[in-house]
Amino acid sequence: MLEPVQTITIFQKQPGPVIFSPGQVIFQEGQTGDCMYGVVEGEVDLLVNGRVVETIEAGNVFGTGVLIGIKNRTYTAIAKTDCKLAFLDQARFLFAVQETPVFAIEVIRNYSERLNRLRQQEIQ
Repeated sequence: MLEPVQTITIFQKQPGPVIFSPGQVIFQEGQTGDCMYGVVEGEVDLLVNGRVVETIEAGNVFGTGVLIGIKNRTYTAIAKTDCKLAFLDQARFLFAVQETPVFAIEVIRNYSERLNRLRQQEIQ
């Protein structure tokens, strides 16, 4: 299992972290995307149909679906606190996986768990 510190280390190697202020929209449900994000500092709320379903903290990733074939974002991501986010596009993701193969397993596990939680939220 990849620890949050290892995830942050992978994302800190990426160029150009982006800073978001509280309440700033990172992306919206239904938008197309071409990168995933890693939270280096801060917290991000994930919303479905305008309702917060999860809060992502430093060391976690989100937005991975667009790198594995999902064309549109399935939720909205909004900065809950001041955030520093790094991002990986397809090429950088593949490079990170080559450097740290267990990273791919953890990203898939994270995506699968989040998808299950989001489906459960829809049922309730």
